[in-house]
Amino acid sequence: MNEQPVQLRVAMAQVDTRVGDLAGNSDLVLRWAAKAAEAGAHLVVFPEMTLTGYPPEDLVLRESFARASEQALVDLGARLAADGLGNLAVVVGYLAHTEGSGPAPVDEPPTDDDRPSDANPRRGAPRNAAALLHGGDVVVRYYKRHLPNYGVFDEARYFVPGTELPVVRLHGVDVALTVCEDLWVEGGPCGVAGQAGVDLVVSPNASPYERAKDDLRLPLVQRRAAEARAAILYCNQVGGQDELVFDGDSMAVSPTGELLARAPQFVEHLLTVDLALDPSAVPERRAGRVGPMTVTRHVLSEQPVDVYEAQPPTIADPLSDCEEVWRALVLGLRDFIDKNGMPSVVLGLSGGIDSAVVAALAVDALGADRVHGVGLPSKWSSEHSLADAEDLAHRTGLHYSAVPIAPMVDAFHGAAELTGVAAENLQARVRGTLLMGLSNQHGHLLLTTGNKSEIAVGYSTLYGDSAGGFAPIKDVPKTLVWELARWRNDEARRRGETEPIPRNSIDKPPSAELAPGQVDSDSLPSYEELDAVIADYVDGDLGMAELLERGHDPEVVARVLRLVDGAEFKRRQSAPGTKISLKAFGRDRRLPVTNRWRETLPTVREGAKP
Repeated sequence: MNEQPVQLRVAMAQVDTRVGDLAGNSDLVLRWAAKAAEAGAHLVVFPEMTLTGYPPEDLVLRESFARASEQALVDLGARLAADGLGNLAVVVGYLAHTEGSGPAPVDEPPTDDDRPSDANPRRGAPRNAAALLHGGDVVVRYYKRHLPNYGVFDEARYFVPGTELPVVRLHGVDVALTVCEDLWVEGGPCGVAGQAGVDLVVSPNASPYERAKDDLRLPLVQRRAAEARAAILYCNQVGGQDELVFDGDSMAVSPTGELLARAPQFVEHLLTVDLALDPSAVPERRAGRVGPMTVTRHVLSEQPVDVYEAQPPTIADPLSDCEEVWRALVLGLRDFIDKNGMPSVVLGLSGGIDSAVVAALAVDALGADRVHGVGLPSKWSSEHSLADAEDLAHRTGLHYSAVPIAPMVDAFHGAAELTGVAAENLQARVRGTLLMGLSNQHGHLLLTTGNKSEIAVGYSTLYGDSAGGFAPIKDVPKTLVWELARWRNDEARRRGETEPIPRNSIDKPPSAELAPGQVDSDSLPSYEELDAVIADYVDGDLGMAELLERGHDPEVVARVLRLVDGAEFKRRQSAPGTKISLKAFGRDRRLPVTNRWRETLPTVREGAKP
């Protein structure tokens, strides 16, 4: 092993994949590998499960899909070589299909006793895997060790954990492979790599976005670099997949924790960085059993690359909170529409803040020509509601039409006697039916405009304003909706563009306008109070006693919890929407609809301080 510092130009291909599109994702790898080669890279890393897309969910359980993924990997190696890219080392994620059964606990890997039998007919064990391709061949395969099973992750449901850590010597540099969650676990594969002795750890990731998560990643990667005593390449996926959106934010960190390079968020990007590694800093290089894993070593090339002039690094500037959230929502919406082959969207424009923000998001995501807004005034709609909707359409350039619903509502009332809330909700249901009809007629996807605060407390009408195929602000609290609207207008002014959202939509009191003079505050606490309780109860899973300790008003807490718990059946029927918070409604938060548990005020024991 050469004891002089050695150079290696590495690249991270932060790409947007499609779940299930093995051919398309393979083509994506070829295109970006060619870009890496043109940039002079010796090694390029792609995200977690690149070939299958992430997360593939129950596609993993289809043996035909798993075997197709394995074949796609082998074919990809051959195609890379045929395209003159055989000398480039390519790390790519895929779904592996190995002998045995699974899933299995991380500390109990499958044994021969687990192989298929009449009692256990399963033919193979799926694994979340990464492979290093070189010279047309699959050089090594790494099986993800730590399988997340919290929040939106169900990997213990699907995969068998790995027990080996492959280390590949490339141009005199020892490179260890890991995958995503392995990086989040102290004493995991990075710790094993540190004990075994390596120069570089590569980490393909599919780490979903949530607010301020980019603030957590760099310290995390720095801790793992210290543990591995090696540089780390963190390559993250970008793009939307159903409720999830991935922000990229790929980075390279030195063994001492120095940030060497960082990619921009929410865009495809090839991040290249020149490493200067000192092999003498690794006192021992071991193989065999190291801690909980078996280290295997493979040699591709001992000779370091010729000395070359290093390029200046790229370190992207961080985004503000509102810009980060806005770009996440735009990307999540765009990819949901485009990846599902939908030509356009339609939404109801009420003149209120929620529909205005959703419309602005849709125009930013798809372009004004693919967005259709419909005003649906009732006899209780204020004059400014229709005027504000028209103003927004003029500002953004989207298609706009108005259809008064009063005659349709009157026709229903002529057939059935409805009063009170039932009569109010009828207006929302007429709107929902009409919008779904327009969606059906013209091939638009209907966007529903409910925010997280309303969805939390059930302040929506089933088959009315909740109707739709995608909910862009489903995970956005009402107070944040206002912040985003103000930020988007500020951003437009900064660019010298027209503010997309009418000031009146931002400033006027929010109202469903289903009854004379109705405003949201008639039925709900202030949105500042409501959102604070929802953040602690929904996102933080705090109980009644803990909520009161946080200083929330007891009456507000009791009221909000009753509303949140009673609306679970509504949320089960709601459209998917982009996740931006710690815990979004949907796959992130799973509570039974039929549920007798209710949070109650804590009792004070005799003699205890109140």
